This record gives sequence, structure tokens and C-alpha cells, in this order.
Amino acid sequence: MEFVYNPRKAAQAAAFLVQLNKRPISTLSLIKLLYLADRKALATRGRPITGDRMVSMPHGPVLSMIYDEIKLGNIEGLNQPWYEYLAERQGNEIALIKTNFPVGELSQFERDILADTFAQYAHLGPAGLRQLTHALPEYEDPQGSSLPIEPLTILKEQGWSETEIQEALMDSRQEVFLQRITA
Repeated sequence: MEFVYNPRKAAQAAAFLVQLNKRPISTLSLIKLLYLADRKALATRGRPITGDRMVSMPHGPVLSMIYDEIKLGNIEGLNQPWYEYLAERQGNEIALIKTNFPVGELSQFERDILADTFAQYAHLGPAGLRQLTHALPEYEDPQGSSLPIEPLTILKEQGWSETEIQEALMDSRQEVFLQRITA
């Protein structure tokens, strides 16, 4: 099961979480909160917020493209929406560039999921979020590398019926197909 990754939506989701934090946020906390929000959206409606690929890494599950975006930084010449809203990480923290940023890519449902995820988990901090995400049923220790996390595993674990899973799978295939033919 794959989804269409939307880098602008991912950047707006990250900026939204940093704004809720009211100060710079640790990179690990941000990555984990985004993962948990995508996971919750997937479990609720059959599709994540960002569309990013989920992977297991040594510090737990992460969203692959977002992780790479943060790790590689702002590369000159590339159009990276992330750096329209967020500063490059300083040490282990990420801050907003400006407090007034657009959230038009995010639906109210998605902003609510992000806010709920923040309220439920942000207080755990990096170590607590790492521990929490290591305990998720889809996490598998990649032994120093990375392993893909299949979204269908999360849907099954969340009690989705086979019919519901097939409908979500068909929806994701249609979205990916439409994106490819219109790109």
C-alpha cells in the first residue's frame, strides 16, 4: 500500500506541531509526533496525513522522506517547502522561520489529529516518544538499517475488516495512479 507524498503538506504539518510546542522542538520529538499523527490518520480513515513512507529505524518508526529532509538540510537549488516554514535544525532542535505560515494543505480533520497527537504525546519528550514508538506492534528492529512498515499491518492491528482494508487499498492505488498521470 502506497500513498502520494505531499512535501508541502508535510512541512505544514511539522510547522503546525512546532507552533503548538510554542518554542523549538527536538528533532526526534517532531519526527515521532509526525509518525504518530500519520499512523492515527491512517487508522482512522485509511490514509495518512503526509503520504510519506513509514519505516522502522534503530530509534523506532519514522517517516522516510521527512527524516531525509531533516537529515540532509536545505540543499541549494532544490524547491524544498520544508524550509519555507521551518529553519534548518540547530543541534537537535527545529524552529519556525515565521509564526504566520499557511496551513491550506491540511484539512480541519488533519489539524485536529495533529493537535490531539501533540496533546497526548508531546509531554513524553524524545526519550519517552522513542520508547513509545518502539512498543508499537508494527515496529521491527532493523538491526542498524531500516525496514519498511506496511500500512496494511497497522490497519489489521487496528481491527479493520478485510473489506475495509481492500477499499482503503483501492483508494490509495487510485490516488497514486491519478498523481502519476497528472504529474
